[in-house]
Amino acid sequence: MPRSDAATIVIAKADDRAVRPAAETAHGFRLKDGAAVALDAAVAAEVPVALVYNGTSHVVMMATPNDLADFAIGFSLSEGILTGTDELLGLEIEDGADGIQVQLEIVESAHDGLANRRRNLTGRTGCGLCGVDELVQVARPLKPVGAGRKVPVSAIRRALDSLQGLQTINRQTGAVHASAWANPEGEIALLREDVGRHNALDKLIGAMARSGVDFESGFAVITSRCSFEMVQKAATLGIPFLVAISAPTTMALRIAKRAGVTLVALARADAMTVYANPGRITGVEGMAS
Repeated sequence: MPRSDAATIVIAKADDRAVRPAAETAHGFRLKDGAAVALDAAVAAEVPVALVYNGTSHVVMMATPNDLADFAIGFSLSEGILTGTDELLGLEIEDGADGIQVQLEIVESAHDGLANRRRNLTGRTGCGLCGVDELVQVARPLKPVGAGRKVPVSAIRRALDSLQGLQTINRQTGAVHASAWANPEGEIALLREDVGRHNALDKLIGAMARSGVDFESGFAVITSRCSFEMVQKAATLGIPFLVAISAPTTMALRIAKRAGVTLVALARADAMTVYANPGRITGVEGMAS
């Protein structure tokens, strides 16, 4: 992905602070064995976040209000609004009574590319087709991903073992997804959380772009089901290896096979299923590449 000095400065200066808490306290009662016990429970925050490009609102997503610079950058890259971070000229986060706006200033050529996409859509937590109004836009043409790195199955297990302990917001609330980036040894280097599974992956992609991480240098782990949008976002950025805790869909498999993404799903420490392009996995017997 191309990077310019100006883009690097913009990304580095983007505000990482959560403009609102990622979790809030709710008062309730725990009912158990015929008794009610008063308690204070942490509840995941979910707020409208508008992504505004050159003064034009493109989409409103329901999201957890932390790591929003990562989210905006990752969404812009994974949805093809920007082809590289060098097309981002500025980013500001504004909190208001009705929600949060992320103002992105992008090069004019990138902004012109939004002209054929619907604007001002409301993206619910499960939405993965925001800004799409034609069937041909659903499955974008994708270039094959690069060779990537070989990953031993022991590294996948190591990443899975450490994943839960790093999910700080989910540990409080039990209500958010996570996306993580691990090196070929299974050590998790970055992790982002959000109420939306797509948002969590976009936040991770944005964090990787801002940190200058090579998208072929390891593998991504997602705690959600592996729908086609998750594979498409990964393939768009050239991520060659995706591990999902839950199951894939048929379209996710088709995209993974077409783009050359290694797809592992139903991943647990004791077992996992390899659905596509197993050649990057080492340390197992009886699996043809």
